[in-house]
Amino acid sequence: MKRIAVLTSGGDCSGMNATVRAVVRAGLASGLDVIGIQKGYQGLIDRLYESMTTRSVSNVLQRGGTFLQSARCKEMRTDAGLHLACENLKGMGVDGLIVIGGDGSLRGGYAIHQQGIPVIGIPASIDNDIAYTDFSLGVDTALNNIVRAVDNLKDTASSHDRAFVVETMGRNCGYLAVASAVAAGAEYSLIPEQPYDLDIICEDLRRRYREGRSNSIIMVAEGAGKAEDIANQIKDRIGFETRVTVLGHYQRGGSPSVFDRLIGARFGQAAVEALLNGKGGEMVGLDGTEITLTSLEKVTTAGIRPINPMLLDLASELSV
Repeated sequence: MKRIAVLTSGGDCSGMNATVRAVVRAGLASGLDVIGIQKGYQGLIDRLYESMTTRSVSNVLQRGGTFLQSARCKEMRTDAGLHLACENLKGMGVDGLIVIGGDGSLRGGYAIHQQGIPVIGIPASIDNDIAYTDFSLGVDTALNNIVRAVDNLKDTASSHDRAFVVETMGRNCGYLAVASAVAAGAEYSLIPEQPYDLDIICEDLRRRYREGRSNSIIMVAEGAGKAEDIANQIKDRIGFETRVTVLGHYQRGGSPSVFDRLIGARFGQAAVEALLNGKGGEMVGLDGTEITLTSLEKVTTAGIRPINPMLLDLASELSV
């Protein structure tokens, strides 16, 4: 192994830069040439790349997003696009590829690995929906962003006797909504993994109003419904005003937390080490405090990572 490449793909998240930095520095320390592919898989198709040095990754740890940039690439879903990407990698002299991204990005990496180029995946998704890792890159920073926003909303909700319905990202995974509900003290978290009854919720909110608690926060995962629709259904039934906040892409940005910087560093170093040890077709992950390797085939066929039942029970018990 003489030359490796790294790319970031799919949705950006905080911690990607810390991971690229670790890949570059660990690779250079092991005597490898490291090249950075720009704009994800689209950069593979268009041959957008640069040789990386320690200077290339200086002053990036504190930056959100990805300085290599990312882009969706429909061509990678075709046989012709996959073939071109692999031919371009071979033309660049790449002996191994590190892919940082979510489920779709890891599927692309596995497809490249099946064409004979060793690939190591690194999970990066604020949704925390990737199987075989306790945490993905960007999750912790996104949660901190959400909790910071909810803390601010609680202040104004208390001042004006209001209920705020706050919509988080997460697609069909409710992790962000339920974890932030526990951390920020929200009354409810509506998630796609669990059914909910707005009649019961409204009755409970009316009870709270009668008891003198005239403000509430309801977290809604985007896969469980639209915040605007839910707010419209409850606004005339609970005794106080209802407001909507859709956090959107605010959740993805910002300087990465210490946790995301640390797991980014660990994931990046472990990915380089795996390639040097002849591994390929695997994803690095976190199991407790230990770094693991799981085949990309298992990861990409496992479906959405389930939420720990303990977290669901905790959110329910503390919402009383």
